[in-house]
Amino acid sequence: MIENLISIAKDAGAEILKIYSKDDFEKSIKEDNSPLTEADLASNKVICESLKKLYPEIPILSEEIKQAPYDTRKEWSEFFLIDPLDGTKEFIKRNGEFTVNIALIKNGVPVMGVVYAPVKDILYYNTNENTAYRVEAGEKLQIPNDKFIPKQYTVVASRSHMSDETKEYMQSLEAEHGEVEVISMGSSFKLCLVAEGSAHEYPRLAPTSEWDIGAAHAIVLASGGDVVDFNTRKRVQYNKENILNPFFLVKRN
Repeated sequence: MIENLISIAKDAGAEILKIYSKDDFEKSIKEDNSPLTEADLASNKVICESLKKLYPEIPILSEEIKQAPYDTRKEWSEFFLIDPLDGTKEFIKRNGEFTVNIALIKNGVPVMGVVYAPVKDILYYNTNENTAYRVEAGEKLQIPNDKFIPKQYTVVASRSHMSDETKEYMQSLEAEHGEVEVISMGSSFKLCLVAEGSAHEYPRLAPTSEWDIGAAHAIVLASGGDVVDFNTRKRVQYNKENILNPFFLVKRN
C-alpha cells in the first residue's frame, strides 16, 4: 500500500505544480475563512479517485469533500485521512512550503503516512510502526538521522500562525535551554523536521484539524516520537466527533 500512496501523492503534486506555475489561479475563501485554490481541488480529485479505485472498501475523510456524519464515521475501524494541499497560504505566497498529505488511520491512530512537498521534491513516509524515511534528490535516509541533528536546542514554529501562547512557551524553553534556535516553516513540514531530527520539538498552540497532521503524525511515530495534547500529554486521537485538534506538542523520545 505504501508504494501506491507515494505514487498517488506524487501524481497529486504534479497537478498542483501545473497550477503553481500559472501566472494566476482561482482562489476563494471557505466558510471557516481559510483559503481555497483550484490546486486544492485538483489534488483532492486525483487522490480521492485513485484511492476509491484501489481501495473501495476504505472510506475517505478529506478536507475538501463533505464529511460523513459522526454517526457514520464512528463505525470506521480504518480510513484514509487526506489534506490534498496542506499550506494553502504558503501556496498562495509561492514559497514552496506546502505538502500533499495522505494517512491511513486505524482505530484512532495514524499507522501509515505520506508527506510530499512537490516544489522541493522532498518525500517523507513510514513503512511500519518503527521505520520512516526521507527522500530528496534520490537520497533515501532512514529518520531520525545524525545528518540533521542541530548544534543547539531547536524548535520549529508555524510561519503563518505564531500565537501569543506559542511565544510564551518559547520564552519558557529559553529559560530552560538558554538560546533556542527557531525554524519558521509552513505546513506539515514542521512535524517532519522533528521526525528527521532537525528540530527537538514543535509546539502548536493554535487551531488545526485532524487532516493537517495525520500523515506526518504517522511518520513522527515511526521515528520514535509522538504528537500529544499540550495539556494532558496524551496522544492526539483521530476520528473524533469534532475533527479539530487540541493544542499539541510534537517531540521525539
